[in-house]
Amino acid sequence: QVQLVESGGGLVQAGGSLRLSCAASGRTFSSYAMGWFRQAPGKERESVAAISWSGGSTYYADSVKGRFTISRDNAKNTVYLQMNSLKPEDTAVYYCAARRNTAVLHIGEYDYWGQGTQVTVSS
Repeated sequence: QVQLVESGGGLVQAGGSLRLSCAASGRTFSSYAMGWFRQAPGKERESVAAISWSGGSTYYADSVKGRFTISRDNAKNTVYLQMNSLKPEDTAVYYCAARRNTAVLHIGEYDYWGQGTQVTVSS
């Protein structure tokens, strides 16, 4: 089992940056692929980014390519999402998730989820 806790959300102006963190419990963090997802009010949860267990492979939704970067530090049991050039449409609750296999962007493939952190981008 993996427990996940997100942090780093907040209010930022359009064009600004935020870095989200997701701290994982357990000694097997390095064996999990990780993903970031988001859900805006009134919308379905959508994929943002995913990273393989080693960090060697990363995947991004088209809407965030070139602006967001996912990374991980297995020694710290933490995955990050660096968000630059933020837009009002990035406003959402951001969730991290874990799965015991290859990194994918498909939401339904993830087994463990955090509680989420709110990101609000003002125009």
